Amino acid sequence: MKCSTLRYKIMPVLLMLSFTASLMGGSTVQAASSSSSILSQSTVASQKNGAKEVAVIDTNNTDIGNVDVSQLTVKPIAPTTIAGAAVLIDADTGEILFEKNPDKWMHPASTTKMVTLLTALEKKGTRLDELATVSPYAVSMEESNLGLRVGDQLPLEAVIEGMMVASGNDAAVVVAENVSGSVHNFAKAMNEVAKKAGAKHSHFLNPHGLTQQGHYSTARDLAMIAAYGMKYKMFRDKVANDYYTVKYQNRAAETVRTTNLFIRNKYPGANGLKTGYTEAAGDCLIASATRDRHTMIVVLLNDDDRWTDAPAFLDYGFEVAALRDK
Repeated sequence: MKCSTLRYKIMPVLLMLSFTASLMGGSTVQAASSSSSILSQSTVASQKNGAKEVAVIDTNNTDIGNVDVSQLTVKPIAPTTIAGAAVLIDADTGEILFEKNPDKWMHPASTTKMVTLLTALEKKGTRLDELATVSPYAVSMEESNLGLRVGDQLPLEAVIEGMMVASGNDAAVVVAENVSGSVHNFAKAMNEVAKKAGAKHSHFLNPHGLTQQGHYSTARDLAMIAAYGMKYKMFRDKVANDYYTVKYQNRAAETVRTTNLFIRNKYPGANGLKTGYTEAAGDCLIASATRDRHTMIVVLLNDDDRWTDAPAFLDYGFEVAALRDK
C-alpha cells in the first residue's frame, strides 16, 4: 500500500518544528528546526501510532526528550509558486494566508472585468434588465470578444454575463458605456469602487484589462476586491458560470463557455472567479471556492502554472481553516 506524504509545521509550547509525515500504520516524522536554539537544522522525531508523546532526537543522536502530543499544533506549509505576484485570502476574515509580492504593481489583464462587474452592480443595482446600446467603438475591441454587433438588442445583464463567461472585451465596453456614458467616466467609478473594497495600490483606466500605461493593480488589491464582491449574491451568481446562453432580441441566441479551466475542472467548492491574459500580464487567475462555510480566494498574476497552483493554494487554505475549526 502506498503511503501519502504531507508537509506540515509542528508547534509545541516551546518548540517549532517543520516536518514531513509519512502516514502509515506507524508514523515517522522527519523534521527541520525552524526557530529553536536547542535543535540543530535537521531533527528526527519518531511517533508510534496512537502514542501520546513523540521522542525528539537531534542530528547528533542526542535525545532532546519527549513532547506531549496534546501540546502540538499541526499547521500545513503553504505551496510555492513561480507567479510574479500571489495572494491567498480568507474571504470571511480578510486574513492573508499567503503572499508573494502582494503590493507589486502588475498588469491585471482580464481580471479587470471582475472590477467592471462589481462597479456595474454597485451603480446599477437590480436595474440590469434595461436594453443595452452596442456602439461601434465597443465592437472594434480586439479579442477576446463576445461577438456583439452594432444594433444588437439584449439586456445589460446578458452583456455582463457574456463579459464574465466569454471574457468579452466588447461586452466590457458596452457595460461601461451603458452604466456611466463613457469608458472614461466608468473608469473613475471603477477606482471609487475598488477603493471602497479596500484597494490601495490600483488604478484602472479601462473596463476590459487590455494593456494600457497607467492601468495596474496588485495581487493584494485584487484579493480584497474579490473578497468584497463575494459577499453579494448578485456578484457570486455572475462569476461561477461554466456556460451562458446570450439571448438576443434581434437574432438567434448563442451559448458561450468559459475558458476558465479552474471552473470547468470542477474543483470541489469552486465558485469563481476570473482569468486573464495579455503578453504584458502573462497568465493570470483569480480563483475562489467555498467549503464548510469558508471561502478562500487565491490571486495568481503572471503565473504559467495557474491551473495547478490554484487548487494547491486553495487546498492549503482549507486545511488551515479546518485546523482552526477544531
